[in-house]
Amino acid sequence: MGHTIEEISEQRLFIGRISGCPAFPITLCKIGYKKHLQGNKKYVHNARNFLYIIVFYVLLGCVVPLSFAGEKDKIFWDKKYETESYIFGKETVEFLREHVDLLPRGKALDIAMGEGRNAVFLAKNGFDVDGCDISESAIKKALDLATENDVKIHAFVADLETYKLPKNTYDVIACFYYLQRDLVPQMKEALKPGGMMIYETYTIENRELGFEGPKNKDYLLKPNELLDLFKDCKIIYYRELVLNNKKAVASLIAKKVN
Repeated sequence: MGHTIEEISEQRLFIGRISGCPAFPITLCKIGYKKHLQGNKKYVHNARNFLYIIVFYVLLGCVVPLSFAGEKDKIFWDKKYETESYIFGKETVEFLREHVDLLPRGKALDIAMGEGRNAVFLAKNGFDVDGCDISESAIKKALDLATENDVKIHAFVADLETYKLPKNTYDVIACFYYLQRDLVPQMKEALKPGGMMIYETYTIENRELGFEGPKNKDYLLKPNELLDLFKDCKIIYYRELVLNNKKAVASLIAKKVN
C-alpha cells in the first residue's frame, strides 16, 4: 500500500516534531514521488528508501544538537573566564585542602578544572597533574596560576561530553562542582587499582534553600546519589551537609578496589 505525496508531507512534519529536528525536506518527498509514479496513480512505493531518510533525520536531530550544545557551553565558559581576576579565587576548595593527605601520591587528573586552583594545589603537594576544561580561557589562566606558584601542570582543552578518559592511568581523580553522571564509569576506569576519587558538588538541597549555584536539577545531586554512584568502590569518606549556611554539598573520597 503506497502513500500520496500529501500524506508523505504530513508524515515528515510529524517525524520532525517527535525527533526534535527539522522535518525532512519536502524536496526529498517530491524526488521520491517523481521517481515512483506509476501510471496515473500518485503513489510513492519503495518505503524502505523513505525509511532510510527518516532514520537519517532522526539521528541528525539527536547528534547535531549535542555538537551545538558543546559549542554553546564553550562560548559561555570562555566569556565567563575572560576576566583578569580569578572568579572562583586562587585558593583550593576546603575539602581538598583538608583531606589531601589521604590521597595516594602519583598522577592526578582534575576534571573540569576551571581556572586551575585545585590542580595547582595538587601540584604543590607533589602530584603530577593533568587538568582539563572546555574553556580555552580557563586553561590559559590555570597555566598562568601554575607559573605564579612555580609548579607545572599539564592543562588541556576537552569537551567531557565527547572526550574519553584514558583507562588505568591516574592515582587520583578530582572533580569539584561539576556533575556529569554518565562520566562516572569512565572516572572509575581511569583510576589505577587502589586509586582514589575525591569529589564534591551541590545537592538538590542547595536549590531548595535558595543558595547561590545551579538551579537545573540535572546538575544537582539527589540525597545519597553520590554515594550510590560509587557504591562499587571502597568509601573512605562521605558527607552531605550545609556548609557555613552558604551551600549544600555532598563530598566523597572513594578507593578503586580492583
